[in-house]
Amino acid sequence: MTRDTLESGNIKSSAPLLTQRYPRLVTKDGHSTFHMAGAQGRGVSYLRDVWGILMDMRWRWMMLVFSASFVLHWLLFAVLWYLLAELNGDLQLDHDAPPDNHTICVKYVTSFTAAFSFSLETQLTIGYGTMFPSGDCPSAIALLAIQMVLGLMLEAFLTGAFVAKIARPKNRALAIRFSRSAVITYSEGKPQLMFQVANTRSSPLTNVQVSAILYQEQESGQLHQTSIDFHLDSITAHEYPFFIFPLTYYHTITPSSPLAVLLWKEPPPHFELVVFLSAVQEGTGETCQRRTSYLSSEILVYHRFAPLLARNAKGEYQTKMENFDKTVPQHPAAPDSKSPKRTDKEIRINGQPMDSS
Repeated sequence: MTRDTLESGNIKSSAPLLTQRYPRLVTKDGHSTFHMAGAQGRGVSYLRDVWGILMDMRWRWMMLVFSASFVLHWLLFAVLWYLLAELNGDLQLDHDAPPDNHTICVKYVTSFTAAFSFSLETQLTIGYGTMFPSGDCPSAIALLAIQMVLGLMLEAFLTGAFVAKIARPKNRALAIRFSRSAVITYSEGKPQLMFQVANTRSSPLTNVQVSAILYQEQESGQLHQTSIDFHLDSITAHEYPFFIFPLTYYHTITPSSPLAVLLWKEPPPHFELVVFLSAVQEGTGETCQRRTSYLSSEILVYHRFAPLLARNAKGEYQTKMENFDKTVPQHPAAPDSKSPKRTDKEIRINGQPMDSS
């Protein structure tokens, strides 16, 4: 896909997206590298989705927004309290002995510092007792009610944003880990593209679904998308595994597979395989998603993953996560790599050989 920029009335075509210095569309940790250029009304669309912006914001910026919102709220009403005192003529009076015919709106607000202190005390309901509004000043009562209503709305909004950000399913998805490389190995005489995914937390995930999209750049500059089906052992598409140990998904590379032509070319053409995993948290029932991508350089031909499952001294299963990203070279069993035949048998669990150590 190419990008065009308008310079001095002329259309200038930039380099293709997938052949630039950073060709990856999706990073290994699942973030998109695609940027919009020249979009109209982006600022307005952002303002309409303030909640979404807060949810996507990093925590350090979230804390800055939280602090700045309250400080600005206090400053705004400090200015209003100061203007009320100025208009009412309270700043130059002796608040301990005011004139008989004068009603002080807020007792002892004689400077902007005092007005800011009163605004802070009002919003946080501290109530030290020195400064207080007069019940005989309607303007002070109205301004007090406005500050309290707006302050409660601000507190409710920011508190809700904090709770939603902490509890969002995206945090649970961080415990899902993909293998750094994919491998092409032979199983039952057929080449299969495999990748591994692990749930690094003890709490299980249910309703696990995996999908993959192959991105290729065409000569016209457009990105072509092709769906790639991945399977897990003998589990059908309508059945879901219990995600408590690492899973190995595979795609059989048949002559009709979109990857058949790409993987055997020398050198292999540039493409990107983006993998999506969706799962449901057992405790909350919320859906989380994790994704990653594999470039042609990250697919190892004639390799298999190192064994992950083993038994300890008590005979219990355990996962050796130190082997998660390790691969082992695998030579074709037959001279003809296009149609190898397996002559040995091995015990396999989750698409992997069993390690008895």
